[in-house]
Amino acid sequence: MAREQKAKAKKEQLKGKTKEVGGRAVRDVPMEAEGRLEQSKGDARQAKEKVKDIFKH
Repeated sequence: MAREQKAKAKKEQLKGKTKEVGGRAVRDVPMEAEGRLEQSKGDARQAKEKVKDIFKH
């Protein structure tokens, strides 16, 4: 389960970065902001999984 969540976090981060860069390239501010938001969600998910790993061991 943890691996799935970690993979999901990486996927969200990558998808967000792609949207942010794409939004910046076409000067679409809402798309760029949405990309940053997705990256943040991925970062939060990754941090949560790291904390869970710490308490597991």
